[in-house]
Amino acid sequence: MRKKRVLVHSDFVLLKTGFAKNAKLVLSYLYKTGKYELAQLACGTNKSNPAFKSLPWKTYGTLPDSQEEIARLKHDQKMMNHVNYGNFVLDKVIEDFKPDVYLGVQDIWGVAFASDKDWFNKISSCIWTTLDSKPILPMALEKADKIKNYWIWADFATKEMHRLGHKHVETVRGCLNDEDFFKFDDNYRLGLRQAFNIEKDAYVVGFVFRNQLRKSVPNLLKGFKIFCDSKKDDRKKYLLLHTNFQEGWNILKLAEEHGIDKKQILTTYICSECNSYFIKDYSGEENSCGVCGAEKSVNTTAINCGVSEEQLNEVYNLMDVYCHPFTSGGQEIPIQEAKLCELVTLVTDYSCGEDMCVPEAHSYALDWHEYREHGTEFIKASTDHESIAKNLSKAYELSDEKKKEYGVLGRNWVIENFSVKNIGKRIEKFLDDSPNLEEDFVVKKDKNPEAEIDNELSDKEWIKSLYKKILSIEAKDEDDGFKHWIKELEKGGSREGILAKFRSVARGDKEEQNTLKDYLDEDDEGKRILYVIPESAGDIYMSTSLFKNIKLNYPEHNLYVSVKSQYSDILHGNPYVHKVIPFFKECENTLLMEGKGDHQGFFDILFLSHLMAQKHLNYLHNGNDKIMFDMKTF
Repeated sequence: MRKKRVLVHSDFVLLKTGFAKNAKLVLSYLYKTGKYELAQLACGTNKSNPAFKSLPWKTYGTLPDSQEEIARLKHDQKMMNHVNYGNFVLDKVIEDFKPDVYLGVQDIWGVAFASDKDWFNKISSCIWTTLDSKPILPMALEKADKIKNYWIWADFATKEMHRLGHKHVETVRGCLNDEDFFKFDDNYRLGLRQAFNIEKDAYVVGFVFRNQLRKSVPNLLKGFKIFCDSKKDDRKKYLLLHTNFQEGWNILKLAEEHGIDKKQILTTYICSECNSYFIKDYSGEENSCGVCGAEKSVNTTAINCGVSEEQLNEVYNLMDVYCHPFTSGGQEIPIQEAKLCELVTLVTDYSCGEDMCVPEAHSYALDWHEYREHGTEFIKASTDHESIAKNLSKAYELSDEKKKEYGVLGRNWVIENFSVKNIGKRIEKFLDDSPNLEEDFVVKKDKNPEAEIDNELSDKEWIKSLYKKILSIEAKDEDDGFKHWIKELEKGGSREGILAKFRSVARGDKEEQNTLKDYLDEDDEGKRILYVIPESAGDIYMSTSLFKNIKLNYPEHNLYVSVKSQYSDILHGNPYVHKVIPFFKECENTLLMEGKGDHQGFFDILFLSHLMAQKHLNYLHNGNDKIMFDMKTF
């Protein structure tokens, strides 16, 4: 009898995200049983990613390999999201792999479309998702009756689903490997501190997080400052923020506002060349590595280049207490990792934090104030900074015996409720209870690239019919993608061209994708200038002040401006811009753009304005430079 085929649809296992960690542990657990033939549909990963070959199971990517194709898709963010999460390839993967069991593990909007597929309830299918706020996301409620096996990572959301009548929903938590995270003995921990120049008696408050706005960094900094001011002893106090300083909160600016010495803010750096990591105060990005000597290879940790589990365990062991304030979350895996390292943990008592604040978890619950998220009206938590300060003081005064007691109890609770051994058994039982698929099973195609379209419809209804009949997507007036195509028609775009693009996406064609050449006029060859400014809205807007001067100096040339597609509207109607084109990585290649040898190039002159303003920040000079040009020049 053949092995049961299992498809896991989630973040690619080699990324540094919570979904990726969980997928890696689940697939590894199932692989070790030897009972299943496994595959993963890896969200946000190119179809020909070479890393797939290193894995013992089959992997399908969701994104096209062509960066040009991705750039084109980004014109329509809703369509891009469907591509990123795998909606347009899921049917093909089901048809190719023919799984007996489908396990969709992602935010609900990243897998909800699977429940509408013709095959979903013809095979054993399960949606294993995160819900983090009240009221429950309408999409999660609307799909509930279609999803027979509906698992949620946090009991907080399961209870609310039960209250609303969906009694079949179960709590199945995201899993951790308890062997990866544990407490070192005191001598080893002191040795780690010495290696990173942290005083042996310093008090280190830790927070491991993705630098998203839902992580309450301002609240933590304010609470930390109050805590430090309340302690009059000479003991050094640090805040160790294991995160990426290039996204989200401007941490150092906030620290300065609260009067926190920047030297008190420690962070984790990782070398992309040798994978060495360093704990130190923040000193910018693209530093040189003191271990391997590589230049510009050392940056704060990120999802695509982060520390290993072994290294992360060491980071936790540098801490004395762990504090995790947040507005809401699906599970917040670092809380459990900190508990496995036997740290006293402070957690916001809302959303999945409620699960972490039950008595047997031995956490310190942080008080919070309700606010509503604009647009969704979700209840969100603003963690009380006074509560952070008060509970940090409680943990600071805790005896060594109590710290040890709470640490051991917290670790045991996580092992019982979150370990891959226990969660894996639950998944294994579900798989073993599922029947094998009939060999003649046929997948019904949802997309229809050859669908007949009624050209008598109004522009709005015509665009919606393309989404519905060709891509099986319900488009709404407020969707960015819908607005984009309406604007294209208003600017004179042809229905035939737009229809061809929709059919191309549905077919997954590659030969019809636009390249840089497709955006250039044939009659201005030899009289083109390219100005590159991929992002952001502010930089693009300020760049417009230079365009008049460019045209004055080069009156016979056409000015092309290359920006990321989501910013193109900023330049529409600018009298000095001949054409706005998508940003291609090739645009940064001066010899390719301007020509060399036999290659004539595409432009006479290339202005790479973003290199000094966005990539290398070569304009700061700590405010010590003298202005050599002013706007009168232009």
